[in-house]
Amino acid sequence: KTSYKKFEENDILLERNIKLKKYHIDIILYYKIKVISLYKKNENNLYYSIIHNTLKKDPTNSQKEANIYIYKELKDSFPKNDKKAKLFINKFFFYETHLGEVGRYKLNKTLKLDFPLKDQILNIEDIISIIENLIALCNNKKEVDDIDHLANRRVKTVGEQLYTQYTIGIARVSRIIKERINVKDNETLTPIELINSKTLTSVINSFFGTDELSQFMDQTNPLAEITHKRRISSLGPGGLSRERAGFEIRDVNYSHYGRLCPIETPEGPNIGLISSLCVFAKINSMGFIETPYFKVKKGKVVINEAPIYISSDQEYGKLITQANAILNYKTGVLKNNIIVRVNADFPMVNYKKINYIDVSTNQIASISASLIPFLEHDDANRALMGSNMMRQSVPLLNPKAPIVGTGLEKHLAQYVNALIYAEGDGIVESVDANNIKVKYFNSEKEKLLSFEKRIKTYKLIKFRKTNQNTCINIRPIVKKGMYVTKGQVLCEGFATKNGKLALGRNIKVAFMPFKGYNFEDAIVISEKVVREDWFTSIHIDEYSLEVRDTKLGMEEFTFDIPNFNEENKKKLDKYGIIKIGSEVKPGDVLIGRITPKKEGYPSSEENFLKQFLERK
Repeated sequence: KTSYKKFEENDILLERNIKLKKYHIDIILYYKIKVISLYKKNENNLYYSIIHNTLKKDPTNSQKEANIYIYKELKDSFPKNDKKAKLFINKFFFYETHLGEVGRYKLNKTLKLDFPLKDQILNIEDIISIIENLIALCNNKKEVDDIDHLANRRVKTVGEQLYTQYTIGIARVSRIIKERINVKDNETLTPIELINSKTLTSVINSFFGTDELSQFMDQTNPLAEITHKRRISSLGPGGLSRERAGFEIRDVNYSHYGRLCPIETPEGPNIGLISSLCVFAKINSMGFIETPYFKVKKGKVVINEAPIYISSDQEYGKLITQANAILNYKTGVLKNNIIVRVNADFPMVNYKKINYIDVSTNQIASISASLIPFLEHDDANRALMGSNMMRQSVPLLNPKAPIVGTGLEKHLAQYVNALIYAEGDGIVESVDANNIKVKYFNSEKEKLLSFEKRIKTYKLIKFRKTNQNTCINIRPIVKKGMYVTKGQVLCEGFATKNGKLALGRNIKVAFMPFKGYNFEDAIVISEKVVREDWFTSIHIDEYSLEVRDTKLGMEEFTFDIPNFNEENKKKLDKYGIIKIGSEVKPGDVLIGRITPKKEGYPSSEENFLKQFLERK
């Protein structure tokens, strides 16, 4: 008995250019092979084999069976009929607003399609392209997407989150309306009885009141305020949790360049999960972070045109160099051989091959990090501490602008809402502690429309309490009769001086050892600093006290407080409340309140007196 090698489906029977022999015919007859496929070894077979193996495991033989099978897999139950299964599949996969604009954009980018962004329905071409993409991925013909790349991450703005909450609220209102229609008589129902707006408002109020990302604005100083507004968080609903977030998600990715600051981040368990936008970064309509670049054509920077904002996926494969690569700033000519960025690599190329150039050297850092002079010479860990500590500095009574700055101090002060800038050329008519009155000159067009001078009065903020109990107190820096120009700052205060950010003072210090007390730290010893209030700041605290009706009687505010020093009573008014303008010290009473109490147990002194008097 002849034994033959065991053959299975898709096994090779005969190589090409080999003659067919009796041995091969015997194998065909022995295994009763009816169909022999001609096999050509090329790359397409890798695709065909995956599809062939998939179809081999597919238990269905018709569209009807396939609909029922998909329905059973998704719903874990059998449909009543084929039509119900088909309707469910169409609604599940091809729903009108299932993709959205961002989904269509990402599908077009990943699958290299060209459907318009308005086409937000998943279609057959998408599914075929997805299958081709997965096969290419399986055959190592395509790279796996980096989940930490900013092309695959987008910012969920406040409006989008509020829209989600509003959708939840509308769904609850809809459910309540259906329940009330089923219970009550339809003929006597009115819209007021059906619709309850409290259901919707409670969802919105809970979003702003209790949501993890809904926070009190940090108003310690202007830098803290603007940094808080530009913060990006990976935490919150639909995001990560600090316990499960690994090192990869916290690490700096090359796509963060010019978009998320690699320096400014918290030092605690949230490190890497909370970031700040870079100086020039902005968020586009789809939620992707963009950064600006100047175009480079044939080795010359196109300075005359405005910079273009591009996202990290549009940056893929482009050669981008740093802003200090310009040889001549007038002509825009670049240096001959320059180190460039292309994805995660940093090759040296000829200047004519470059596509884009950074708009500024501080493009990589956030606003807070950009305020540190000579940042490139700092250790990254110490720069992180410095950028975080600047946000903690309280506004001083007499601040000074830094002698050594980066040039960003003036621009940052323009975003302080408390400061006032001249709206045009004019003259200051009057100035006091609370108001500035400016008479603006009319332009040629305004002279034709009106013969009267434009006079505007600006009210200054005085001793306003911030969320962190610091003080916003704005002082005028112009005098009566002074001419002002458009954009000129008229006042200062709240950590600003002459229109520049001023977070501290310029003091001369000695770097010297002091018996080990200043090891890895610093102390400043100066009588002048204390005497002249260089680092004195104002803090405003608010205290409230309620008067309640108790079982034993009503509480009341009173000047006559038992066992209270008469000297301290001079600071209280007739109602027992501290007088406005009084200087208080630790231990002083601010509000006098008495509460009725029932007679308790007598003290030891009272017991002694009682017994002594009884004996006599």
